This record gives sequence, C-alpha cells and structure tokens, in this order.
Amino acid sequence: MNDLSNKVIWITGASSGIGEALVHECAKQNAIIILSARRESELLRVASQAKLSEQKILVLPFDLADTAKADEYSQQIISKFGKIDILINNGGQSQRGKAIETSMETERHLFEINYFSAVNLSKAVLPFMLKNGSGKIVVISSIAGKFGFYLRSTYSAAKHALHGYFESLRLEVEKQGLSVLMVCPGKIKTTISVNAMSADGGTHNKMDESHENAMSARECAQQIISGILHDEEEILVGGKELLIVKIKRFLPKFFGKLIRKQSPY
Repeated sequence: MNDLSNKVIWITGASSGIGEALVHECAKQNAIIILSARRESELLRVASQAKLSEQKILVLPFDLADTAKADEYSQQIISKFGKIDILINNGGQSQRGKAIETSMETERHLFEINYFSAVNLSKAVLPFMLKNGSGKIVVISSIAGKFGFYLRSTYSAAKHALHGYFESLRLEVEKQGLSVLMVCPGKIKTTISVNAMSADGGTHNKMDESHENAMSARECAQQIISGILHDEEEILVGGKELLIVKIKRFLPKFFGKLIRKQSPY
C-alpha cells in the first residue's frame, strides 16, 4: 500500500489517546475516516480538530461493551462510502486489580471490550472485504499480550486471545487479498491507566508514572501507519520496555527475575 489517500478507514476508540492520534495521521493522508467511541461530542471534537470535511467522515458512536449491532454499523459505512478498506480495532480498557478480587462481571466486561468487540467488528467487515478482494484489519494489542503482569490478569488474557484469534484469521484470509496487522504498544502517554478498571468495576483514576513519561500517542500512531503502509504482520511500539518481550522469548528464567522486581507489593 503506497498511501492512505481516499482509503475508507474505521477507527474505534477514536475519541482519545492512540485512536485520536490515528485520526489526525490518517486525515493528513487524505483518508476517509469513520470515528467510533462512546462519546459523540468527543468524536465531533476530534473530527473538527483534524479538519475533516463532511464528505470524508462518519461519526458512528457506540459502546464497545455492546457490539451486537456490528453488522448494522458496517452496513451504514458501506451505504455511505461503498467500501471499508481498513478496520483499526483500537478501543479498549486496561485493568488494575488482583485476580482474586476481580468479579466475574468485571472479567466478562473487560473481555467484551478488549476481545469480543474486535472479533465482532472484524467479522462484520469481512464479507465486504472478501467481496472486494482486499482489506486490512489492524488490531491494537499490547505487550501485555506477550506476557502476564501484576494486576492485569483479565486484560492480559484478552490481549493474548487477540493474538490467537487474529493470527489464525490472517492465515484463513490472506489468499483472498486480506491482511492482518497486530500492534503491540508498550508504554504510551495516554489516559489508559487513568481509565483502567479496578477489581470492583470502578475506575483506577490514577496516571501511572511509566505512562506519564512515555512515547507520545502521535509517535505511536505514526509507527502504526508505517506498519500499515509497509504491510507488516506485527509491530511493537514503545521505548526500552519492549526489550522485555525479547528477554521473555530468549531468556525466560532471567525474564522471571526481572518481572518480579516490578512487584507493586
């Protein structure tokens, strides 16, 4: 793919953080953008700040915790633009709570947002992409999808599940012209820790220091766009924390010692 000009790109979690930055980067390349998140007012703000014309946007608000109408949303996009070139499953919610204290209601809610929403939306766009013989699904996972970590049991599990599902899907659809990009951000300066869900279903309401001093959402979005244009299958985005992914793979015992040094207790 040479550029994103006139590509129809659907971005979830578009009202803040990496999603908002992706809207701006795609707008710079003259893309047609569908913005989705819960808060319509914030989506309209992002669209306005990105200087998107009415002909090149569709604001499509919904809650990722309920994607039962995914087929209807896809049809809305097709009715307006005639195609969907790229789906970026970006929206999600992190976690800050011990596994033993996390209610099953919270467990299921986090899986709906972080796993099932991506599956449902992807399955909704697949028929149109297969019909056109082209299309790309981008999945924003996390380095938490590569290893478990304190207070992240359900979040990490959902991100691990994304890799199993979408790596399998890639193999099934690549001969029909479709591709899948897995993105694993490390520490990115967003409000993900502030909005993280606690064990009782409440909100963490605290910015982790590691996120405060991390890579900007804009730089992260630029690297994601580069991964899309270069037809990558998986990219890791972040700073020195990404090294731990390689350490886990090649030096598992050393990884175990390092990760335990990060104990919050």
